[in-house]
Amino acid sequence: MKTLAASIFATADEVVIDSLISCFANPDPTIRDKAAFTLWSDGLRGNHLSPALLRHAAARLSAVLAAPDDEAGFYKPFAALALSEVARTDRVTSWMSDTERHKLAETGAAYLRDVTDYRGFTPDEGWRHGVAHGSDLALQLALNPRLARADAERLLAAIAAQVAPDASDASPFYHYGEPARLARPVLSLATRADIDDAAWAAWFGALHPDHGARWRDAYASDAGLAAIHNTTAFANAIHVAATEAPDPQIKRLAPLAADLLKALP
Repeated sequence: MKTLAASIFATADEVVIDSLISCFANPDPTIRDKAAFTLWSDGLRGNHLSPALLRHAAARLSAVLAAPDDEAGFYKPFAALALSEVARTDRVTSWMSDTERHKLAETGAAYLRDVTDYRGFTPDEGWRHGVAHGSDLALQLALNPRLARADAERLLAAIAAQVAPDASDASPFYHYGEPARLARPVLSLATRADIDDAAWAAWFGALHPDHGARWRDAYASDAGLAAIHNTTAFANAIHVAATEAPDPQIKRLAPLAADLLKALP
């Protein structure tokens, strides 16, 4: 596939990019995932696109994320995953301006914060995985040392909104690895020197049970049980990774995650 990607992307123009992006909405997982996304990832990781075409791709994918949800639900999650590959190229070799990077962080944070389709894998249809793919975009941004502090805070706010979402219809019980994916950008952002211990304590503190209806008698409703389940999985993912991390900046999250676990009913 890498050879095919090199051949396609070597002569790619905006029409080719747009055609490939449109495949991310295809209901056939073989076309959407195995063919289109694999080509996309190999092409971008092979450094085959110019900054001009990368900017075009970022604009097209950002427009998909800003559009209303489609019923099938494939397009946005795969656009977010494809956009994570665009963000990765800037992390590896900087080509975005500070303004462009800020806009991408705004787009990624808004998408992750607003995900309400919690479908994951469906037989014969494949993956949607909006929370996980939004987290993948957040991770690539979080790994970029040129990301502004304000944009790091935007990403953290979006992640917090999805740790234990209180959905209006039915709160999801994460079981497709979402908590671990949400944890990854948090662990990366912990390496930043400009987010101090007090800021991290405040962020984790906001995840503690509040006085809302779902927490008052958490074991008596699906909403409460989902909140316990999802928060436990996220806190465990942070705690294990931070405890084992050699970086003291990451290690400081371990006791905060432990406190979150102790605070759960």
